[in-house]
Amino acid sequence: MENLKAYQEFCKTIAQEFEHPEHEIFTWGLGIAGEAGDVAGCIKKTVSHKNDQTEGIRENLGDTIWYAAMICNYYGWDLAEILKENVEKLSKRYPKGFSFDDAQRKGTRIDWNE
Repeated sequence: MENLKAYQEFCKTIAQEFEHPEHEIFTWGLGIAGEAGDVAGCIKKTVSHKNDQTEGIRENLGDTIWYAAMICNYYGWDLAEILKENVEKLSKRYPKGFSFDDAQRKGTRIDWNE
């Protein structure tokens, strides 16, 4: 894929068609949650069980992105724009890279070293 717009258009060509719009967004929303859970499961097995699931992580990340693209398609959003907005938000939040101080919101702080 040369760009995200082409990827979004490709995703449309292989997506199931639904009679009711709510069934479509339910499918994409539940699909992304399921695939993200699969990513987490593969990481757990790789780290905790010493069962290398890195290929599964990679595959499920691709599936998660497919569902993200389909959610964007459903709402008529440009995935590249969403990523651009995310970069802008994170650049403001972490102007010098990640810090615990910048990560805090509403006065709460977790000290991971306690």
